[in-house]
Amino acid sequence: MKEISVSFLKEGNYKEYIRQINETDADYIHFDVMDGKFVQTKNLPLKDLTSLLKISTKKNDVHLMVENPNKYIETLSLYNIEYITIHIEINNFEKYLDKIINYGIKAGIAISPETNIEKVYPYLTKAKEVLIMGVHPGKSGQEFLDIAEDKIIKLKKYLNNNNIDVKIAIDGGVNDQVLDKIKEADIIVSASYILNDFHNIQKLKEL
Repeated sequence: MKEISVSFLKEGNYKEYIRQINETDADYIHFDVMDGKFVQTKNLPLKDLTSLLKISTKKNDVHLMVENPNKYIETLSLYNIEYITIHIEINNFEKYLDKIINYGIKAGIAISPETNIEKVYPYLTKAKEVLIMGVHPGKSGQEFLDIAEDKIIKLKKYLNNNNIDVKIAIDGGVNDQVLDKIKEADIIVSASYILNDFHNIQKLKEL
């Protein structure tokens, strides 16, 4: 059965979204944090992020789309965080990956559509999750990119062949038309597909 992480990147009352997600069978709440530098959009500054974390009763899954995750990691270490995921494309990536681990938090590696999946292979012994982006990071409502399915399949094969225990997550573009393309992922991250109909959580779990 899949694990489900619910995101809420679309406009609205974030606190109300979290309260609604708290009442579902979702496994995680997925927080997208953007600095306006790594991606053009700016979202969830630390003050807002921490206020939302306080009302979450789920495991918390934080995706940092930021150039410098240093201050985020230090602050988030004070909260109940299951995963902190950073992008392999940022400078000093491995230094920040190690910092997450040193705080006792599970480290995730996010990979954008234009980056080859092989880039993550050297770091898989440190990571607990690889977050494959099904869309370009930073904007909700994009269509799923088929390259993500290829990455899921290739990474799954590599993990199995090398007996590495890392979860594969897929984020972006989830809808009824792409379910067959994401069925090999372990964790499915979705915003509007779930927020528009919470019954879709069970549909995703049973893929």
